[in-house]
Amino acid sequence: REEWIQKSERMAEDGLRVLALAKKDVESTETPPYEDLSLLGLVAMIDPPREEVKSTIKNCLDAGLRIVMVTGDHPETALSIARELGLASGRGEVLTGAQLAEFTPEQFATAIERTRVFARVSPDQKLAIVEAARDAGHYVAVTGDGVNDAPALRQANIGIAMGQMGTDVARDAAELVISDDNFATIVAGIEQGRIAYDNIRKIVFLLVSTGAAEVVLVLLALTAGLPLPLTPVQILWLNLVTNGIQDVALAFEPGEGNVLRRPPRSPTEHIFNRLMTERTLIAALVMGPLAFGVFVWLLESGLSETAARNQILLLMVLFEIVNIGNARSETVSLFRLSPLRSPILLLGTVSAFLLHVGAMYLPQIQLVLETEPVSVTRWLGLLAVAITVAVAIEVHKLLWVSRFSE
Repeated sequence: REEWIQKSERMAEDGLRVLALAKKDVESTETPPYEDLSLLGLVAMIDPPREEVKSTIKNCLDAGLRIVMVTGDHPETALSIARELGLASGRGEVLTGAQLAEFTPEQFATAIERTRVFARVSPDQKLAIVEAARDAGHYVAVTGDGVNDAPALRQANIGIAMGQMGTDVARDAAELVISDDNFATIVAGIEQGRIAYDNIRKIVFLLVSTGAAEVVLVLLALTAGLPLPLTPVQILWLNLVTNGIQDVALAFEPGEGNVLRRPPRSPTEHIFNRLMTERTLIAALVMGPLAFGVFVWLLESGLSETAARNQILLLMVLFEIVNIGNARSETVSLFRLSPLRSPILLLGTVSAFLLHVGAMYLPQIQLVLETEPVSVTRWLGLLAVAITVAVAIEVHKLLWVSRFSE
């Protein structure tokens, strides 16, 4: 018996799945079929990981994700595969279902944090592992393809079933089905999810900071007893047309290249975290008061209310164009991001700008927006004012990066 066990363990250490074959002559169906069997031998099979899995797991680890193997295989087989994938290095990182069954709840919770490989695990133990990980504050994704995986798939924050080899029960229990059964697809989905979330934050920053600047501008004018610096139609033009086109284009901003090298955000973190709040306030408190100061100067220089509003509207459009450069990254300088890197955003920004230029020259739109052409000198002066918001945000980026890199 010991010799055969040693043979099976040696094959398991090579990453092979081992089956024992036995026979028995049965004279009657009433005879218990699993007693007094004669061993015929061992059959070893290998189910090697795909070539891309090792690099994919490395990407996960770089991204701050923790990968845990939960399997019904022999612990030596599981450890061999885990070593090959870079998940585990020693026997101390492997626990079996029999060991888990003897743990107290406190020991079980500790094991969840330390163990990389769970072997010879039953379906109810896999479910318990998922529940313990969630109780510890982790956001848990579970992959599976069999009927026995269904409880864990349903209990996870997100269950991921295999589309090709998975059973109908597993697919029905999961929130996500991978059509190609490829682990790399899951990691690619994580990367795209992070890019999408980043772009949502960028759009929110652009919308809220520009809108807040308009509120500050109007409130300052009302407090000072001055006429409205922008009419309702002009505000709608800013928010729905010029800013709206750029917001849609910003949604297609490509990833910054480091999304899988950043630690995951907390699931409880609000979109208006400290960075977003500080950045929005700085942008609004630069654009709003500066636009108000320019409005006061224009009125005092003898311009009519209509002419002053026309130039303030142009200034706000220029602020939006400069601010969209600020929004492209929360940490990287806008001067290091090539406009050609995001052709859709470049097209949207140019289109928004040309639309407003057209609005200053087309008679039909002039009547609605109360716009008119301005001199080249005034264009340059307003552009110089608009660039100040880029300077302010660049300073904040430098301070933010230096603060959290120490």
